[in-house]
Amino acid sequence: MRRPLAMVLLPFAVCLLALASSARAAAAGRPPPNVVMVFIDDMGWGDFSCFGNTAARTPNIDRLAAEGVRFGQFYVASPICSPSRAAISTGQYPQRWRITSYLNNRADNEARGVAQWLDPRAPMLARILRDAGYATGHFGKWHLGGQRDVGEAPLITEYGFDASLTNFEGLGPRVLPLLDARDGSPPRRHALGSDTLGRGEITWADRDEVTTRFVDAALGFIRKAGATGKPFYVNLWPDDVHSPFFPPAARRGDGAKRTLYHAVLERMDTQLGVLFDEIRRSPELRDNTLVLVCSDNGPEDGAGSAGPFRGSKAMLYEGGIRSPLVVWGPGLLAKDRAGTWNRTSVFGTIDLAPTLLAVAGVRPPAGVTFDGEALPRTLLGSGEDSRRTPLFFRRPPDRGSFSGVANLPDLAVRHGRWKLMCEYDGSRAELYDLEADPGETRDVAAQHPAEAARLKAAVLEWHRAMPPDNGATYRPAAAKGKKKQG
Repeated sequence: MRRPLAMVLLPFAVCLLALASSARAAAAGRPPPNVVMVFIDDMGWGDFSCFGNTAARTPNIDRLAAEGVRFGQFYVASPICSPSRAAISTGQYPQRWRITSYLNNRADNEARGVAQWLDPRAPMLARILRDAGYATGHFGKWHLGGQRDVGEAPLITEYGFDASLTNFEGLGPRVLPLLDARDGSPPRRHALGSDTLGRGEITWADRDEVTTRFVDAALGFIRKAGATGKPFYVNLWPDDVHSPFFPPAARRGDGAKRTLYHAVLERMDTQLGVLFDEIRRSPELRDNTLVLVCSDNGPEDGAGSAGPFRGSKAMLYEGGIRSPLVVWGPGLLAKDRAGTWNRTSVFGTIDLAPTLLAVAGVRPPAGVTFDGEALPRTLLGSGEDSRRTPLFFRRPPDRGSFSGVANLPDLAVRHGRWKLMCEYDGSRAELYDLEADPGETRDVAAQHPAEAARLKAAVLEWHRAMPPDNGATYRPAAAKGKKKQG
């Protein structure tokens, strides 16, 4: 901990050591595994019924969990969408690429010190796998460039994907939603300017059918990859369960926000189940496909549930950054781990890129260094290792624009059982023992001053090493009455 940056920037050799399990599989004649990454939008840790939700049912996700492994201490890299998406794509902290909040219009991005799009030079997991012979496809929300009035961003296919279909927060072919007015008048288009940007065929669909379009496109891509004999890597990133909530009319009940949210959640589970069932029915796919399901950040306030955790979307408390994770793969997971919980391993989205490369037996290109650590035994259920180095977090510069709560902590660090949060200058430090107090109700900094000092020094050094944004000075437009869409 005396030199946290040296520990975060893992040497290339560490990734090579993690290839042992996949090398054994290759020696046994197993083809490279397929991977499906389901990244849900704005869903809380406690929203799957297999994670404790009793107000809604998610039987298709629950079946994956019953046949796979659930992880209880898995983290996203940010409590808001675009940085989380950059991290899961690159295996690096999104701050390295100046993706520190959701990508908005050009002027607001500049005011916050946020990049207009993810630099295509970033070390993309999809590109590395494609170069190793994988078919790669992205279907769903992108939000890493090409939204609002930013029409010159790179296409999704320029990041290492062979095919894509997205929504109004990306370029290339896209499906844009129609929102019915609930009063019998014609539906209105919800495009946030995407329909004026060109650069891809646009189709329109009812809001509750958009996820079905993404699933259908992903299935078509998977079938095509199978016909060519290629392994595949597929991003399936629905823009559910993000607001606005427009489930089928028969499911709207009393029209309350949480009722609508749960209806969208259950509808999405049914839509995703079509893909899960097709993979399960094919012996070749079932025995050699890994499916991961998680969320990009905590729930919107008043909609989803963070379970036992404090906070929600845009906050560095656990409810904003801890995500449910379900991993399924009957032919790849440890045989005695089906239906089990891993409540021990602490790791995050930045670890998935090096971990999946290790599982696939793909060596990272020379010069690529991940902030994430390769943990293939943990992901496949044969071990319960955690990251050896801390996880660091910086709040989005949009202070209070989503939660309405001012003076939220600026920085956070998780290492072992401890979590510390503080301001950019280290003041107002809060220390929590998450093993004893997962709800972050008791600040124990005064009882553990040495631990607090150690973690504060680490997170401040990490923060100083990252490119800055305008979080210390930016005042969000939402505070002036403008609605944000992130």
